[in-house]
Amino acid sequence: TAFGIGFGAMLIVMLLGALNYNNNAALLLTCLLGAACAQSMYGAFRALHGLRLEAIRADHAEAGQALRVELRFTAPRRAHAGLCLHVGAAAHDFSVAAGAALNLPISLHSERRGWMELPALKLGSTWPFGLFRAWSWLRPDTRALVYPAREAVGPPPAGTGAESTPAPRSRELGEDYAGLRAYQPGDSPRRIAWKASARNATLLLRLHEPPDAQALWHLQWSALRGLDHETRIMRLARWVDEAHRGGQRWQLDLPAQSLGPDAGSAHYHACMSALALLP
Repeated sequence: TAFGIGFGAMLIVMLLGALNYNNNAALLLTCLLGAACAQSMYGAFRALHGLRLEAIRADHAEAGQALRVELRFTAPRRAHAGLCLHVGAAAHDFSVAAGAALNLPISLHSERRGWMELPALKLGSTWPFGLFRAWSWLRPDTRALVYPAREAVGPPPAGTGAESTPAPRSRELGEDYAGLRAYQPGDSPRRIAWKASARNATLLLRLHEPPDAQALWHLQWSALRGLDHETRIMRLARWVDEAHRGGQRWQLDLPAQSLGPDAGSAHYHACMSALALLP
């Protein structure tokens, strides 16, 4: 490191001075500092040696947004201190205790929809004295699926009678109660059954069956003939998101496949994945 170069230059000056003046105490001090310098080089190596990268988990993100990736490091034999993971211009400092595991979240920029290969990551350490830097490249054989960016504003799906933000149908409009299920992240809070959730000590979602086909949104690729390819995908992504947030049931018709009719988080991710992988 730069500090190590300066420290080495100081040792050379101390060594020359001790030899010139035949000063045994100064020579002993120089040798001790030189030994500490060599130990620093070995310590930087040991900070990385034996550390394991056990798992990588990548969340979903829209094109142009930050993709959250979580790295799981473990230290099976001894503690590893003074570690630094470089991701582009960002640096993440961390340590892992002996026999413990650490989940380190990082953010990567996603440029376009589809599969995104994770870049090589530089893991380094200057422990213990900052004189030497040891590093290793992590090349994860992992990829993440980036969803298409949603259209900012636009018309609602044809035939739904929806405004720019859909509102879930209520029981007063004729929905039939169809039971309860466990709440999942992304579900509409308007459908939470608070009394039943309090009795069961867990969040439950109220399910309704639509009385007729008007409750079903038909999101069709063929209905967007006047738009270019990517704009079609962005508009369908917005419609899927609006239907999901509004608690609607929807069917997505694409050139090579049809998904639904269904609702919920699993259907949402299936539709967004299909849009992301369109050629």
